[in-house]
Amino acid sequence: MPNFVDTVAISHCGALRALTSAVEHATKMGVPQCVVVVDASGETIASVRMDKAKYLSMHTARAKARTAASINGPTGNMAVEFGVAAGIASNGGVTHLPGGLPIRFGGLLAGAIGVGSGTGDQDFEIGRAALTAIGADEA
Repeated sequence: MPNFVDTVAISHCGALRALTSAVEHATKMGVPQCVVVVDASGETIASVRMDKAKYLSMHTARAKARTAASINGPTGNMAVEFGVAAGIASNGGVTHLPGGLPIRFGGLLAGAIGVGSGTGDQDFEIGRAALTAIGADEA
C-alpha cells in the first residue's frame, strides 16, 4: 500500500472564477445569493453575499459547501431527521438543505460550492453554472 495519495485542489483563481460565475448567473436570474467555495477539507477559499441576499444564508451556504465536500456529493438527499441531528452534532457545519455541490476534476474531489438564499432548485442551478465555468465535472 502506498504512503501517499494523489490529490487535486481548487486554486484560489478557480474559486474566484466559480464565485464570479455564480454571481453573474444569480444576477441574470434576479436572485441575490450567498456563495461559498471551500477546499476538499471544508475550509473556505472564497465567499460573497450579494446585495439583498438573506444574511443568514451565508451560514447555510457554508454548511452546504462543507457538507458537499464531506460527502463528496450534492446536498439535499439525506433524511431530514439525520440532517437535523448532523447539524446539531456539527454546530451547524452539516446540513440536509439542497444547494451544495462537490467540485471534482477528473473524478477527484477538489472542493465544493454552496449556494443559498434562493429555492433549492435555484441554488443548484447557480452552483452548476459555476462548475461549468471552471471546467469541473458535472454534478
